[in-house]
Amino acid sequence: MRVFSGAVDDAAVELAVGHALVRRVSDGELTEALRVYRPTRPVVVFGRRDTRLKGFPAAVGAARAAGFEPLVRAVGGRPVAYTTEALVVDHVKHEKLAPEGMETRFKEFGLMYADVLQALGIDARVGAVPGEYCPGAQSVNARGVVKLVGTGQRVVRNGWLFSALVVVGDDARLRPLLSDVYRHLELPFDPASVGSLSTEVPGLMVDNVERQLLNAYGATSSKPLDDGTLELAVSLAADHRVGP
Repeated sequence: MRVFSGAVDDAAVELAVGHALVRRVSDGELTEALRVYRPTRPVVVFGRRDTRLKGFPAAVGAARAAGFEPLVRAVGGRPVAYTTEALVVDHVKHEKLAPEGMETRFKEFGLMYADVLQALGIDARVGAVPGEYCPGAQSVNARGVVKLVGTGQRVVRNGWLFSALVVVGDDARLRPLLSDVYRHLELPFDPASVGSLSTEVPGLMVDNVERQLLNAYGATSSKPLDDGTLELAVSLAADHRVGP
């Protein structure tokens, strides 16, 4: 498995890297790859179906007013928000029967992420909590009360992309923003469901969490993104931007 590192100083291109990796897997250019990165700026990432809701323009305005860049992602789900106090994981693999393994991947990776958080001293469990943002049956929560990790998938011809968002900090900043976004979209949401790893374990740093995640994937070394993936991501970035 190829492991990539390094930040991209354009939020849309950064999000498009996962899109580019799964495209390359589908085309047979990659067998398997992993990227774990710390976002370079605060963003709100909407699902495609969110863009068709009548409150979408107001939700975008709320995101921008709070200093978050609005984007649209390739995988499914509802809006999520995160700052530089987070980690995003994009894992892609070439697999001919990718659709058949979707539920298995959700379950297996959910348990893996719970194990990583437990090793960090968190009472981590798999399962949705009431009123969580971007609800999912295989979310990872703390104490059955607050969401810490959300996961999503995109299945393509001969491959899949499994993405995870790990909220390490800034949950107090996320709650009012997500409340505004979900209110404008008229979607159910309870701000009390928003948590973070550093609230559960004060002093926990992003770098420590990243090391634990890489260990869980068996990643011993990483390389910067190759030019081909970056060039493809740049060409796909427009798909993830939100117009004025």
